[in-house]
Amino acid sequence: MAGESKITTDHDEIRKWAEARGGKPATVKRTEGDDEVGVLRIDFPGYSGKDTLEEISWDEFFAKFDEKNLAFLYQDKTASGGESRFFKFVSRETAEQKSHSSHGESRDKKESKSH
Repeated sequence: MAGESKITTDHDEIRKWAEARGGKPATVKRTEGDDEVGVLRIDFPGYSGKDTLEEISWDEFFAKFDEKNLAFLYQDKTASGGESRFFKFVSRETAEQKSHSSHGESRDKKESKSH
């Protein structure tokens, strides 16, 4: 469905989504520490990140992603059906809660319609 959000922790799925949109793994400048990657982002060409973001390797990106126990919330398509670049990083705990609550809500709605 257009505008529908998905959540994943799959490295290949995240990388394919980003690269299909021209995105590259990046970190916010001045947030890194001693030998540690800073705040993660995906940098898309033509957007305002050129002065604030620094490109990193996918290996560095996913090492930090896993270390921080993150999940990737994203959209494939906008509500109007165009290609979406919407994403955000959420904790895996939050992702699990959203996954369970959305499944429960849809099941409850179906059950109430059948009564």
